[in-house]
Order: sequence, then C-alpha cells, then structure tokens
Amino acid sequence: MRTLTSASKQFDSDLAVFCGGAAVSREVSGSVAAILSDIRARGDAAVAHYALRFDGATLRPRDFRVPVCEIAEAAKRLPAARRAALVAARAAIEDFGRKALPADWTARNRHGAEVGEKFDPIRRVGIYVPGGEVPLVSSALMTATLAKIAGCPGIAVCTPSGADGRIASELLAALHVAGVGEVYRIGGVQAIGAMAYGTATIPGVDKVFGPGNAYVCEAKRQVFGAVGVDLLPGPSELMVIADDSARPDFAAADLLAQAEHGSGRERIYLVATSQKIIAGVAAEIKRQLGGLARSEKIRRVLDTGFLAIRVSGLGRAAEVANRVAPEHLELLVRKGAVPGLLKSVATAGAIMIGNATPTALGDFAAGPSHVLPTGGAGRFSSGLRVADFLRRTSIVSYDLQSVRSAWPTVAAFSAMERLDAHGRSVAIRIPGAGSP
Repeated sequence: MRTLTSASKQFDSDLAVFCGGAAVSREVSGSVAAILSDIRARGDAAVAHYALRFDGATLRPRDFRVPVCEIAEAAKRLPAARRAALVAARAAIEDFGRKALPADWTARNRHGAEVGEKFDPIRRVGIYVPGGEVPLVSSALMTATLAKIAGCPGIAVCTPSGADGRIASELLAALHVAGVGEVYRIGGVQAIGAMAYGTATIPGVDKVFGPGNAYVCEAKRQVFGAVGVDLLPGPSELMVIADDSARPDFAAADLLAQAEHGSGRERIYLVATSQKIIAGVAAEIKRQLGGLARSEKIRRVLDTGFLAIRVSGLGRAAEVANRVAPEHLELLVRKGAVPGLLKSVATAGAIMIGNATPTALGDFAAGPSHVLPTGGAGRFSSGLRVADFLRRTSIVSYDLQSVRSAWPTVAAFSAMERLDAHGRSVAIRIPGAGSP
C-alpha cells in the first residue's frame, strides 16, 4: 500500500500522478473510432461482426433483440427472494426519483410578461448495462427506472451476451421489473454505435445512458453530438475519510468491495488522520482478503490503485476529497464532524455518512442512482438523476403592455450589437416606437 503525507512538498504532484493513471490511451481511442466508423458504414453486419469478435457470439440481425416472452420468463424463473429484492430496490429508486422530478412553472417577469419552463421526456433513450462476468443487475434498475419515472416513450437496453447468445437471467428479470421490453443482446462499442447511429434492426436513440469499461466510455465520448450522453463513468472509485472513531474492519471491507470490480483500473483511497488508523485498516484488508471469491482481481487493484493519505485534520481531508472528486465518499468520522465535512466537500458523486453506511447500500438499495461521475468529473458534473431523462424548454409570452416595457432594453442591446433587424422586430409591434 502506497502512503502519502499531505504535508509533503511533493504531495500535490504525487496525488495528480496517481489520479491521472486511468487516462484513456491513444490505442483505445483509435480502436473505438474505427469500430464506430464501421458500424456507421455497415450497420447490422458490423454489429454482428464485433459481437462475434469480442463476445464470441454468433448472432444474425434477427437474433439481436431478446423476445419479450424471454424477458418475462426470466422474471418468472427468478427465486422469490431475489425477485423481492429487485422489487424493493425499484421502489426505493422510484421514491427517490419522484421527489427529484422537476415541475413545470410560470411566473411574471419584470416587464409583466409570462415566462416559465416546461419539462418533456426524451422521446427515445438507450441504456447500456455491463454484462459478462459481472452482470450489473443494479445498473439496469438504476437507469431504466429513472427513464420510466420521466415518462420516456422509447427505452432500449443493450447488454452483452455470452458466447451462447444468452444474457444473465437476473439481468433480464431486473429489466422486466423495471418495465422494459426492448432489449438487445449487444455489448461494447458496437452497442453504443448501434444506439447512436441506428441500424436496420436497432433504431437509433436520442441519448445514451449507463456505465461501462474504458472502451464503452470512450465510445460514448465519441458519439456525443450525434446523440446526447449522460456521463462518462469509468472504473469505480471510493474514498474513505477516517478519524479515530472509524471501525478499521468496516473501512477495509468497503475498500475491498470497490476493488472487487476487478478491472485493475479502479481507484481506492484511505484518507486518515493518523498512521495508526492506516495501519489498522491495512491489517484488516490483509485479514479479510483471503476469504473473498475475487481475491486475485482485488489484489491487482490493491497493488496499483490503492492510496493511503495521512492528513493533519479533517479540514485537510476535505481539501483532498475536493481535489480527487471521488465517485463514492465515505465519512467514517465522529458525528459532530459530519456537518462541517458536508459543507466543505463539494465534488463527491455520492456521500455515505457514518460507520453504518457502506457504499454497497448506495450501490444496491438506498434509492439514489449509483451511476456517478468518475476520474475527477465530479468537479463539474453530478450523478445520474431523473432530470437527465427530461428536456427543459423555456416559455416566453409578451403582450403589448409588456413588450413596451421591454423595448428600451431591446433597443439598447440592438444598438450595442449593431443588429438593427433585432430591434426592428420588436419596434414594429409597438405603435409609435422609433428605430433602435
């Protein structure tokens, strides 16, 4: 475990090097561009080609879409306890999402005109759900449920199949519980390209959502403009801020849980107010690691993506958190210190408070979406929410009295910007108004 001290003269540069270790390579960028270009040119044929090349699945275009009856059957086969978990998680996501729904509004501006906003669901959205060795059942619910709350008329989901063309039944069951019936057994860059550009079999969408690996995120970045995208959520991140009230076994378990994703590009941070805390957590990590099924993948993350930082106090810890902008932030600190940290930390994707709140609760059950900014993007963006599935349109309605009131302002701007036609378009509506 690498340890830095925030008081070190080299701390800022050392931290920047560690945080920047997951940058997209030129090789990834070029490979993604070539695949997207091929999909745009050859459509379904290219999608089938890459499904075979990357997933080992021999698929004809007519095989791309999963029959609705297969989705429903997967839900029926699911053990009752697992189905109940899906339903409970969907309910929590709905409860949280509905509270965040923006509402249409109107008011009078200072000219006496009516102004306001209206919100409309995006007509057709595409959701990418990672599959394969770790089918992200929770991600299916975290995205599709929000699209349903927003009222999006078209919701298409793409997720990779195995070499046999099958998708994990738990994942299909989750989509059924979320109310989604349009599912394609297509993954990777080819899925993003198909949703962005459309093919004969997969109709294009207006906006693409969902997490993915480095190739998927780069594909989303490259198709932006042709379609909208939500975020570019990359490998998982967790920062634990711990004072001497933290349970070392809890902190260790949470750090191991995020390392469990196992791509090797995850970043986990322990920011502690003493070396004693760091040593205690390190000992617990060593003790707990051996009993985990994905221990080898976790070790790879611990070797290259784990950083401990010793700070002089929680104020300095907040500064470090704002610099890193972690996807997940756990505050394992005294209760009295929480308000100050919440006020100070302004860049985390999601914040979990107290020893009783592991990140896994946010991943699976709490309600807020776990699709969150990574790689420092929390400095300027937020996690996925229901408003991301809506379009905002401003509304403006003037009458003769209110347009008279606005005329002096319009005339002044028209003159300053030398746009006389702008001024005339208002003046023509006001009897007796002169040129701007």
